[in-house]
Amino acid sequence: MENTFKKKKTFKKFLLGERGESGFVGKFFIYLLLIGISFIFMYPILKMISKSFMGLEDLMDPTVIWIPTRFVFGNYQKASEVLNFWKSLGDSLKVGILPTLCAVISSSLIGYGFAHFEFPGKKIWMALLVGIFLLPTMLMSIPTYVIFQKFHMLGSLKAYIYPALTGFGLRQSVFILIFYQFFKVIPHELSESAEIDGASEVGIFVRIAIPMSVPAFIICILYSFVWYWNETVLATTYFQGNITTLQMALSSFEHMYSQLFPSGSIGIGSAAESFNQGVLFAGTMLTILPLLLLYAFTQKWFVESADRSGIAGE
Repeated sequence: MENTFKKKKTFKKFLLGERGESGFVGKFFIYLLLIGISFIFMYPILKMISKSFMGLEDLMDPTVIWIPTRFVFGNYQKASEVLNFWKSLGDSLKVGILPTLCAVISSSLIGYGFAHFEFPGKKIWMALLVGIFLLPTMLMSIPTYVIFQKFHMLGSLKAYIYPALTGFGLRQSVFILIFYQFFKVIPHELSESAEIDGASEVGIFVRIAIPMSVPAFIICILYSFVWYWNETVLATTYFQGNITTLQMALSSFEHMYSQLFPSGSIGIGSAAESFNQGVLFAGTMLTILPLLLLYAFTQKWFVESADRSGIAGE
């Protein structure tokens, strides 16, 4: 009788858990919910990967949904030629990395200044910073374009690098506020102790502030890189055709495809060479692949930093 009671108790514990510990039933529904939510976000990417390997016959066949009858790797070859992949990738890396480094360095210095120094009009400057954050980027594009044209900054990376160095980069007010939040919570006792030991303000920033704000640097670098990587409207306006990123090449993908692979007379052979969704999805995958690889290698630090920064992912 006692053994039966113990077995029932163990089975009940296995199913329902006890003392705040979830049992099998609770974990089952939690994982089911997480898998369902994950599938909603992953569905477009999975569908894109599936169709990027399909030929025109599979795309036109309603019975082919997920798995192609024949994997067409030529879609990626054509997409790579249309995108001029390696050159566009190099331009994308320059556009993503250089302004990001400038924006993070200047944002950390500005955020540190707001957090640890008192100066006239500080509250007004903070209010203006928040106001700039609330303004749409496109609202400032026309006056910014006029200024860049006056100072001969158009047609090169100067249009991205110089604003980033002065704290006016792409959505840079967000990074300044993040650094301000991190530097504000650093105990003043540490700074005072360092001053007593003879450390300068630069030494305090480098030896104390930066090591204690690594999560802020990680989150700002990743967000800034992604935003600069994905920006097409401002990049097209400022670079004026001298720099072509992967995203810019993708926006004119169909036009470039028709020039590189012109279709001949109407027929099955000609239709196979015509523009189709498989090639377009392959081109889209090539443009987002570097970001997927970046996130795959940095997801641990990214999630931890986002959690400590108190901001939500976009």
